[in-house]
Amino acid sequence: MSDRPKSRPRAFRLDELAPGQKRDFLLEERPDAFEAEAALLVGDAAEQAAEEAQARGFLRRTAFSWGGLLLSSLGGLAAFSFGLWLDQLVESLFARSAALGALGLGLAGLAILAILALISREMLAIFRQRKIALLHKALALAHETDDRELAREKIGELAALYEGRPETSGARLHLGELRKDIVDGRDLIDIAERRLMPALDSAAQQEIASTAKRVSLVAAISPRAAIDMIFVAAMALRLIRRISEIYGGRPGMLGAWRLARAVGAHLAITGGMALGDGLAQQIIGHGLAAKISARLGEGVLNGTLTARIGLSAMSVCRPMPFLSEKQPGLRDVAPFLFSDSGKSGSAAPERQP
Repeated sequence: MSDRPKSRPRAFRLDELAPGQKRDFLLEERPDAFEAEAALLVGDAAEQAAEEAQARGFLRRTAFSWGGLLLSSLGGLAAFSFGLWLDQLVESLFARSAALGALGLGLAGLAILAILALISREMLAIFRQRKIALLHKALALAHETDDRELAREKIGELAALYEGRPETSGARLHLGELRKDIVDGRDLIDIAERRLMPALDSAAQQEIASTAKRVSLVAAISPRAAIDMIFVAAMALRLIRRISEIYGGRPGMLGAWRLARAVGAHLAITGGMALGDGLAQQIIGHGLAAKISARLGEGVLNGTLTARIGLSAMSVCRPMPFLSEKQPGLRDVAPFLFSDSGKSGSAAPERQP
């Protein structure tokens, strides 16, 4: 029987080397495919909020609703009443004189033609807003799934949307050359966003900044709260319409109502995300401004509300989601509404020289 001690297996590691030994293999870290797929399935909360708001405002389809039935009934009764009144008017004009009757009939025809033109323009505006919302959803899907054919098709629609805009001519020409050269659909969408969207995003942010500054100044010097409410509501509606026009939409009266409903839905959905957008610092600034002047604090708060409405309108009206470009926040569009540390009065709106 041997007296040698029994050898035990030595624990070792694959990345452990003996002195003078060379590694014959290479260890490399690979990303977890399941983790990447899970991240894609979860998606971006801001993008989900934008698509949900668009679905409520533009893409909502209901076969029957009591509100729609009420509006349709009232509209039908109003149309019948207008038709009967117009018929009686023309008959009474013909009873007085054939010339007056012919003139009244011609004016009635022009009025009906104008009404039909207005209805057609409203329907075209609604269809255009719906098209933009569908384009936004399709581009988000093509980027998520890296669908090359879908990306090429939707990028062509995106370029056609801004065909009459001279500020996008260079970007549209560049995208037309790259559509068939780039194989990866996700890369094509990223390039389209970096080339086509910055000019439009900059115009929208400037509109938000100027409107928020105007609202904060007027609210700070306004003597009545009722005037503040009317002015803020009017400027908010104007801002929503203006941002829609920047991104290619031309909302009419009915289209503006649907657009406002979509923006309101986006504000309701993203209400819990506001604290991550610098709203806590703004509330502190509002408190500092309120200590100096109550009207000044209300001006800051109204300006912040207007900026938040503008940011929601950007998310809803933009024909593609924020993918390669950073989504702007309150500090990006209205930095004059925030207070710097150590400066008690910096929350006040900046005055033009």
